[in-house]
Amino acid sequence: MPENDEPILSKNEQKRRAKQAQKEKEKLNKAAAEPKTDAPVQKIVKEADPSDPQEYFKMRARMIESRREAGENPFPHKFNVTISITDFIEKYNVLEKEQVSEDVVSVAGRIFSKREAGGKLVFYDIHGEGKRLQIMANARFHLDASIAFEDLHDRIKRGDIVGFTGKPTRSKTGELSLIPIQIEQLTPCLHMLPHTHFGLKDKELRFRKRYLDLILNPQVKNNFVIRSKIITFLRRFLDNLGFLEVETPIMNQIAGGATAKPFITHHNELEMNLYLRIAPELLPQDARGIDLTHNPEFTTCEFYMAYADYEDVIQITEDLLSSMVKSIHGKYTLQYHPNGPETEPVYEIDFTPPFKRVNLYEGLAAAIGVELPDPATLHTEEARARFDQIAREKGVECSEPRTTARLIDKLVGEYLENTCISPTFLIGHPQIMSPLAKWHRSTPGLTERFELFVAKKEVANAYTELNDPITQRQRFEEQARQKDAGDDEAQMIDETFCNALEYGLPPTGGWGMGIDRLAMILTDNNNIKEVLLFPAMRPEEALPPVKDSTA
Repeated sequence: MPENDEPILSKNEQKRRAKQAQKEKEKLNKAAAEPKTDAPVQKIVKEADPSDPQEYFKMRARMIESRREAGENPFPHKFNVTISITDFIEKYNVLEKEQVSEDVVSVAGRIFSKREAGGKLVFYDIHGEGKRLQIMANARFHLDASIAFEDLHDRIKRGDIVGFTGKPTRSKTGELSLIPIQIEQLTPCLHMLPHTHFGLKDKELRFRKRYLDLILNPQVKNNFVIRSKIITFLRRFLDNLGFLEVETPIMNQIAGGATAKPFITHHNELEMNLYLRIAPELLPQDARGIDLTHNPEFTTCEFYMAYADYEDVIQITEDLLSSMVKSIHGKYTLQYHPNGPETEPVYEIDFTPPFKRVNLYEGLAAAIGVELPDPATLHTEEARARFDQIAREKGVECSEPRTTARLIDKLVGEYLENTCISPTFLIGHPQIMSPLAKWHRSTPGLTERFELFVAKKEVANAYTELNDPITQRQRFEEQARQKDAGDDEAQMIDETFCNALEYGLPPTGGWGMGIDRLAMILTDNNNIKEVLLFPAMRPEEALPPVKDSTA
């Protein structure tokens, strides 16, 4: 034995003790390097998430108040995002499994899902910009000395908006992720979100609470991305043709511009009734109610082209729509489900120009299989009686007043419009149906007008403008007689318009397109509310509860 009586250690024991000493040294060095703070560590009393939405709201409100009482701001004014989720994915997609970048970046988004793997590891999926990114929060990298790891992550719930600063990596399973070293709750979500398994499918609730719809159904955003592209493309297309964009009043003293039952309001200051101008409303919406293809609020575009006729406008329409579809979808063809997603039938719609043309009056006669009255006689009672007889024999319904114009419109809807799947121009409408269109230059009784139908729905209306003030006044007077006979959709006499024509309007091609129905077709939606961010909804006493809501 040596003089100090220490036992002789084996080589393995010497190695073990040396390794242990090194660990202790590293631990001491790490502790010495940690930042010192006098701030007390805040302890939050954990509460089990209640299943009742009202109790959940109260619990979240208490959390916010407790933070305020502790001198914290639960709603920070600013978080410095250094990279978007989209750019993060593009830049760091090259990382291999378990590779950790040396970059330190800051991202932010809404917590879509939260998964705990023991008490020291929490996974989040955050959503933003229509993208998703995984966050791997590990207790080993928790640097906030003011709050324990467990308490911080107990405070963060689904729906919260949170900022993360850390290093990009790719997990063992190959998921592109961020390992955070700093986490800041930016905006707490006070309400319990529906469980991701069940989602939010109730249309009534989705349309009333579009903000919740966009949170839980991120694919919905694509409808409005495409809608925005449609409007941007349309504006750029017309700009390039030299059109000047102007704004026209919506509220007028008469409901002029087209044929439909108008909306009426009262101007208190002027002490007079005003009418919603129908022209931008008729094409996409109609004033008769709210259904799958009609809504009181709408978006439309009209243009007027001097020294042009409806043939010129047909060419512009073909160029516009074919190039728009090609730009947005990368091809001329697309599928459309008229009864809703994943249902039959499926329409194959081809926007390859030129579009099909159907002469309305001749096509109607051929489709019905009967001889129709001479177009030049459509203003007579004999013609009205004949169309009344045809409608009754064919079982086509038409409410009162059963005017010739209304009867023809119902028959066209039944026998021609229902055949228009790919873009189809219905051309040459009778004068009695088209009070603002110029008479046909070769067929008396008809006009130079077309309607464009796609997927059996009207998306555009255009004609060679009637610029003869005398004939225009006669047309308005005929419309007034029809209104007196009980047709609420007939037009009033527009003295201002007639007076303007008396000063001279050049030969003109006029055109209007409903953006909402076009957006429905290009996004494959059969409900107009899917392409309106905030659709009109009937008032309700109470909204249905969110089903199966789990934090």
